Amino acid sequence: MRTYEEVLDFIEEENVKFIRLAFFDVFGEQKNIAIMPQELRRAFAEGISIDGAAIAGFGEEPRSDLFLRPDPTTVSIVPWRPMDGGVCRMFCDIYKPDGTPYEKDTRYLLKQAVRAAKEKGLKVNIGPELEFYAFAKNEKGEATEMPIDQAGYMSVGPDDKGENLRRDICFALLDMGITPEASHHEQGPGQNEIDFHYGAPLSTADNTTTVKWAVRNLAETSGMHADFSPKPLRDQPGNGMHFNISVEAVDPEDPTDYSSMFMAGILKHIREITLFLNPTTKSYERLGQMEAPYYVSWSEQNRSQLIRIPATNSNRKRFELRSPDPMANPYLSFALVIYAGLDGIENALRPDLPMNVNLYKADADLIRKLEKLPRHMDEAASCARGSELVQKYVPEAVLRAYCERAGV
Repeated sequence: MRTYEEVLDFIEEENVKFIRLAFFDVFGEQKNIAIMPQELRRAFAEGISIDGAAIAGFGEEPRSDLFLRPDPTTVSIVPWRPMDGGVCRMFCDIYKPDGTPYEKDTRYLLKQAVRAAKEKGLKVNIGPELEFYAFAKNEKGEATEMPIDQAGYMSVGPDDKGENLRRDICFALLDMGITPEASHHEQGPGQNEIDFHYGAPLSTADNTTTVKWAVRNLAETSGMHADFSPKPLRDQPGNGMHFNISVEAVDPEDPTDYSSMFMAGILKHIREITLFLNPTTKSYERLGQMEAPYYVSWSEQNRSQLIRIPATNSNRKRFELRSPDPMANPYLSFALVIYAGLDGIENALRPDLPMNVNLYKADADLIRKLEKLPRHMDEAASCARGSELVQKYVPEAVLRAYCERAGV
């Protein structure tokens, strides 16, 4: 759907009575305001007013009125709500009263990054892998730290108690226009993974936030609590959100291999952008533990590396960035990964030689020579503060919000 009229027809056909206009604060936390169908024309034509000063990272300017304008391409039914008199959701772009895009809207920042890649004749695709823990609730309905099972990697029922939850999630995602690729039990007790089809960065970021929203809601309706935090249990594997990235020329006649230069740019800037890929204190409890990376290195197939090149039986060329976790704002983190990769292409960077060793068991002399990811959040904030790339592409108020969260 591309127009107001098409959305209105959809709403009438589906008997929708509430329209949720969704947007995000700078940390990627979803916000929304609900309107009735008769207000839809005003939403498209004028926008729906919100108080920007009340949104994390947007600042406290004296003139704080902002306007939400729905993106009609993102409309979908909310399948876990009643279908009779149902609810639909659209993501919104944020505008200032003069009609210009709001520069602290991270969805807008990602659009700018995609545009920058397109202007260089490049197409970037991203596919994240989302991990989460499912915990039981107590008799008061409160979340506990008791996993719903003690199953392991790719276990099956009856040991795997998350099969029905993952099935319900996949069906809901299909109803919302998202194609799940795979779902399975992960290594930790009660830990699950949902993968969906890769795509263009903006639609993938929209889908990422939708998947997290669906998982949380469907876990609640099943009497469970879904936890996407990077390290829910200290002695168990953390939750990652690996980015599978491919980059190629828009022109099919261009034979250049841009992937290695793009990867080299990410390796160059990874310490500077880690604050946004790993935005909580628990993020740094995960890094360097149980297959989560710590060293700035790469290799083929090797899961002890920051970046690995997965084995494939097709012509699809991609690499996997393994440091991000699910608390990252996908709009902002995708944007910064794109800008870092573009810098690698602009400067014709080449990655160092691959580290074809298990870094968790490697010789200490070798380990000492490797650059490391920030060990703590305040170190990540200092790296971001000193980064020309971050200063160029991240609004000061957004950077300040992240640094304040880090205590810097």
